Amino acid sequence: MIDLDLPALRATPVEPDPFPHVVVPNFVPPTALAEVVRDLPPIAKGGSFPPDAVRLGPRARALVAALEGPEMRAAIAERFSLDLADAPTMLTVRGRTREKDGRIHCDSTAKRVTVLLYLNPETDAFAAHQGCLRLLRGPDDLEDFAVEVPPVNGTLLAFPNGPASWHGHKQFVGERYSMQLNYMTTDQLARSELRRHRVSAFVKRLTRAA
Repeated sequence: MIDLDLPALRATPVEPDPFPHVVVPNFVPPTALAEVVRDLPPIAKGGSFPPDAVRLGPRARALVAALEGPEMRAAIAERFSLDLADAPTMLTVRGRTREKDGRIHCDSTAKRVTVLLYLNPETDAFAAHQGCLRLLRGPDDLEDFAVEVPPVNGTLLAFPNGPASWHGHKQFVGERYSMQLNYMTTDQLARSELRRHRVSAFVKRLTRAA
């Protein structure tokens, strides 16, 4: 297993602006993060993939297991004062961002909580605010943000979903690895979302093979 910095997650105050959230830098400690990054496969296509649709190495698989484990569930539930005991999980992996990605949106109502874990080194593009997720005060202006989260160094961002949990990022095209963990509302909705991701991953593999 990978030792995530759960004590830091439990100790980080929930910030209310623009909606409840926590940001934990170095949630994956540097040594473990380097091992995970070495175990990430090249991902040539955009979009989200279930872990079993990409060839993760053993340390990356260990990270998936830790994220989906009971200690992580308990820490997220505690932070946001939620009962997540029976909430099914959905975890996906992304490795590339496209021109169309990052548009302002709220997540699906099927997702009770979104947890994003960023697995990239610092780069000039991220330093220039490209691809850095912004938590927004409304749906119309990417510059009207309260928080900007660079997608680097094992940083974790978590927030409960709601009708005003607007977020997005400036355009970035290129490699941008992350894992997204969601605690879902019902098993049916979780299965539906996962089925959609698996079908998408299958189509992308067929396209690459062609």
